[in-house]
Amino acid sequence: MKPEIKNMAGGLAGALILNLVHETAKRVSQKAPRIDLIGEEALTKSLNAVGVSAPTGNKLFGTTLAADLIANATYYAMIGKGPRKHLLLRGAGYGLFAGLGAIGFTQKLGLSDKPVTKTTETKVMTVAWYLLGGLAAALVIKKVGEIDDERSGILELA
Repeated sequence: MKPEIKNMAGGLAGALILNLVHETAKRVSQKAPRIDLIGEEALTKSLNAVGVSAPTGNKLFGTTLAADLIANATYYAMIGKGPRKHLLLRGAGYGLFAGLGAIGFTQKLGLSDKPVTKTTETKVMTVAWYLLGGLAAALVIKKVGEIDDERSGILELA
């Protein structure tokens, strides 16, 4: 299997885990980060800046969720670049950097950071969930690589 496909499979897994945790937590905790609100604000401001009306309601949510999944999957897929022995370390690094970036750069990008900085718990959850996504991506990339290695070994013996 091509490395790009392995990496995208891992990236997609990390993005799905991240978004599942976010979507579940926002329904059960007032302190949960609301990355979705930041995404919606970013999409709306970006479209309005180029003279396009942004969707509203469920269409805005769906469009933002799709864009978030694609962006996070692409970002997490980069974890697969480099030596295999450092996959988990890279996964942790990418996840940690994304989480810290979400809390530290949102306001600098002209967006409200309140959805991810409202409490210390919110900040910790934000970083932890991006870290979880990075580790999930790394583990999937690692496992897919191992399965691919086993198949290659079987083919070589045949």
